[in-house]
Amino acid sequence: MPEALTCAQAIAAAGSLGLDRLDAQLLLLHVLGKPHGERAWLIAHDQDPLPPEVSERFRVLSHRRASGEPLAYIVGQQEFFGLPLAVDARVLIPRPDTETLVSWALDVLPADDAKVLDLGTGSGAIALAIKHARPTADVSAIDASADAVAVARSNAVALGLAVSIEISRWFEQVNGRFDVIVSNPPYVRENDPHLTALGHEPIQALTAGSDGLSDLRLIIAGAPAHLQVGGWLLLEHGYDQAEAVRQLLREHGFESVSSRDDLGGIQRCSGGRWPHEARLAQRD
Repeated sequence: MPEALTCAQAIAAAGSLGLDRLDAQLLLLHVLGKPHGERAWLIAHDQDPLPPEVSERFRVLSHRRASGEPLAYIVGQQEFFGLPLAVDARVLIPRPDTETLVSWALDVLPADDAKVLDLGTGSGAIALAIKHARPTADVSAIDASADAVAVARSNAVALGLAVSIEISRWFEQVNGRFDVIVSNPPYVRENDPHLTALGHEPIQALTAGSDGLSDLRLIIAGAPAHLQVGGWLLLEHGYDQAEAVRQLLREHGFESVSSRDDLGGIQRCSGGRWPHEARLAQRD
């Protein structure tokens, strides 16, 4: 029988496969049934022998990670805006940069009776983060994928957050008007070389035509019919699309058009405000 591995030896073995130390630690915590915040436990117990079944499970998961499968899919969870979200291959993995969109929405939400719509909700990350931060807001979310809607609804139940989540292709099944509409839609060009690194994630949630702007155009064109006067449309987009998205917003009559940087200082989100009726009347 092979000698039992210690925690330190297991992490070193994962490193020999090409895993970075953090991924190896998180995988080991996962197979040990411990929270991801317990990395200090691994250091304190680095010479503890692992049960054979734990060692084998860790070995299998390490090889999956080494093959390029995202850590979030392997452990089945990703934190977003402080919320633990269940994720799998049916939805995109929420990225920290998308928290920029949530923060912007919270900045412009009315204090009372706010209505929010999240388009293309995926795992429900944006809608659930807004609802958690602003419990009194009426938050709705849609996605064209029934699989994504199932994941988002499950997350809403697990977190105890009352968000309406329905199936719709953008605005097709949406009624009413909202104070804020947010969306992190597909925006990657169909031939973008970065897609290779995203091969484990659902392609339909990533690509949007030859220039990556197809869905953004549809959303910007359709949003005015679903915004309150003075309401905001806030959009995530690609690293080099901010200028194009701002131009589309202006062409469709939005005011106060601007962009916000992500954690890396890249213009990642752009948005605008739908004009007040008085201003619309002046323009007519």
